Amino acid sequence: MAPSYAIPSSASHKNSEEDVALLRRRNAELERELRNSLEREERMKEDLIKLWGRLRVAEEAEERLCCQLGELEAEAVDQAREYRVRVLKLMEQLNDAQRLLGDQGSFCSTISNDQ
Repeated sequence: MAPSYAIPSSASHKNSEEDVALLRRRNAELERELRNSLEREERMKEDLIKLWGRLRVAEEAEERLCCQLGELEAEAVDQAREYRVRVLKLMEQLNDAQRLLGDQGSFCSTISNDQ
């Protein structure tokens, strides 16, 4: 038996060229998609960095607000204590005044009874 050789036909050569062209187009599409994906990733990284900065600013602002709130609460407690002391003093003064008026009323009634 004689050896057989395969001789490529022009039809298979055309198919091969079409396959290569198709693969090149597909490769170009994939490269374009990869570039777009890398650009999107870079934009997302930039956005994430910006958001991280904004978060850090917001956290610092929250800390400042909490400190200010604590100071205001302490000041309000001090003012409430001072107000309570002032009210108690005024109540004592009012009681003293009522006692004096009561004493003067009984003194006046004693004087009018004596006459």
